[in-house]
Amino acid sequence: MKYSIILLFVFFVSSAQIKKKQLNLMPWPQNINLTDGTFTLNQKFKVNITGNPNDRLFKGVSKFLRRLDGRTGLFLEQPFVTKTNEYSEAELQINCARPGKVGLNEDESYTLIIETNKINITATTDLGALHGLETLLQLMQNNGRSFYFPAVEVTDSPRFTWRGLMIDAARHFQPVDVIKRNLDAMASMKMNVFHWHLVDDQGWRIEIKKHPKLTELASDGDYYTQEEIKNIVKYADELGIMVVPEIDIPGHASALLSVYPEIGSKKSESMLYSVGRRSGIYDSALDPTNPKTYKLLSEIFDEVCPLFPSDYFHIGGDENNGKEWNANPVIQEFKSKNKIASNHDLQTYFNMKLVPMLKKHNKQLMGWEEILTNDMSKEAIIHAWRGVNEGLSPGGALVKAAKGGYKTVLSNGYYIDLLLSVDGHYLNDPMPKNIVLSKEEKDRILGGEAAMWSELVTPLNIDSRIWPRTAAIAERLWSNDTIIDLNSMHRRLKVISSRLEEVGVMHIRNKEVILRNITNYQDTRALNDFTNICEPLKNYKRNGGGKKYFMYSPLTLFADACTADASDAYDFDKAVNQYLENKSPENQIVVTSFFRKWIAMNNDLIALSANAPLIQPVLPMSNNLSVISKQLLLAIEEKQNVDKKALNELLEQLTIRNSADVELAIYSSLKKLL
Repeated sequence: MKYSIILLFVFFVSSAQIKKKQLNLMPWPQNINLTDGTFTLNQKFKVNITGNPNDRLFKGVSKFLRRLDGRTGLFLEQPFVTKTNEYSEAELQINCARPGKVGLNEDESYTLIIETNKINITATTDLGALHGLETLLQLMQNNGRSFYFPAVEVTDSPRFTWRGLMIDAARHFQPVDVIKRNLDAMASMKMNVFHWHLVDDQGWRIEIKKHPKLTELASDGDYYTQEEIKNIVKYADELGIMVVPEIDIPGHASALLSVYPEIGSKKSESMLYSVGRRSGIYDSALDPTNPKTYKLLSEIFDEVCPLFPSDYFHIGGDENNGKEWNANPVIQEFKSKNKIASNHDLQTYFNMKLVPMLKKHNKQLMGWEEILTNDMSKEAIIHAWRGVNEGLSPGGALVKAAKGGYKTVLSNGYYIDLLLSVDGHYLNDPMPKNIVLSKEEKDRILGGEAAMWSELVTPLNIDSRIWPRTAAIAERLWSNDTIIDLNSMHRRLKVISSRLEEVGVMHIRNKEVILRNITNYQDTRALNDFTNICEPLKNYKRNGGGKKYFMYSPLTLFADACTADASDAYDFDKAVNQYLENKSPENQIVVTSFFRKWIAMNNDLIALSANAPLIQPVLPMSNNLSVISKQLLLAIEEKQNVDKKALNELLEQLTIRNSADVELAIYSSLKKLL
């Protein structure tokens, strides 16, 4: 009887009214109001669709049911949804007024109302309805005995229309399954633009049937067939995601010119080009004075454009250093004859030649901010990317474009390949706070896009560089600009990270694959503990100028298992701050438990290294940390005097570049204690 009373008490406590701050929603909705009660799930839970949706909603709801069933294990009776009004008495009713068109400025709003006995999702388009389903999944709770949704009213819509992710498949090729699982993750975070970087110095990744040599000679056998591209575009459309392709020209053209050197800008055709094997900026550039250049590009666009239904085509246009143009007398003579003052103006001449080629296929030209000049077509979209906050500063590309009459998208501050803190990405807003813009100028800021360049990623570790951090960027692009609580973001992101595995991304599970390789298939726990306080070198320090890693170098090392925003580093910093504010026994125990963990970790790593050479590069850091931890334990617990100067010198050694290509993410926290 006593046991039953305890169970009953636990049930009622667990079912108590949940608070907003306990919800793990991301992106956070525009308006959310919790009401009384809960909707309890059972095996008979069903969904009914009414209205006039696109077929994508039927697939989306069927996928929702399978995800819900997988998470709850209820063996739901409803298998799939194939038509409207299948189950008029269903507990979840979805009403959709009309089919949605994947693209910009479509209505993606929805309302979600959960009551104790029914749930309603109402949306103008099926795109909004799909977003509502994602919110519903994130709302699910459990009380230890059953699963339920809290009673709630949500009214939601995105703040920006361009909420994108760019994946570079040129430097390191990313197979179809990698692209699809990341599309699924994007949809779960309500993102709607996939920017597919398909061509660069290091590879040509698109099948061109009229020019088969491009993939035969410049892809190393890794490329997408046109059928595969169509399949991915269709897959993205079913998720409500627009695909924007990029062929980067006139620079970043080594792969293209390795096949067609005659349209290159080198002084002699005998000076051959080759596919790039390192990262960094190459001198290679197409010859903008050669008619053959435009003939070839036109033929390429004629094949590529029909593969992508979206209205936009990204032509790159970045990082053309002009060295080949400056050294070519024919190009210099052309500039003089046509009164073209600079290479920047010459590139505008080149870009304007592309406009009609793309208009032929109803495409708008988009390019990185280097395409922004006074003579560039106002129909072009400017993609701002350079500098620390340059895109938001007076005269920066984003502001300059908006004030100059151009639509613009921000990636400056969203370069996730730099492995910078998620806090910086989260607080980086496409809408400038310190610059006065008119309503028309604000309307030209379409949104933002996370950029995942692939110099240092393979299919094995790319997900861990994108997720979960891109979810924070997705929130910035969807939610109100007042949603900026970093502690709330970190708390919710930890839960969202685990939920992302549900849709297939492998940011968590693939880490263990790398750790097993490093430990020579021994126990990985100690090495995993070390990854949780180490982060890969940031801002391209790991491979500055492409001098260490090439496109065929191994990316299965300790730095590849580490991620930005090391989890224990964040928790340790919170513990240190609390301890320094209040040196209570409880706060002391939290801090010192980390030191004991790192001392034991170092001992285990030393033991593992006897049969795992790949552990050797991390041992100096681990050993120094162990020594520091022992000394701090003596100082904090035993109140012994320690040599602070010696400890600080030891700590500073941890900031010196090491062969493991990582930095100790707890450095600043240790510095506070010392």
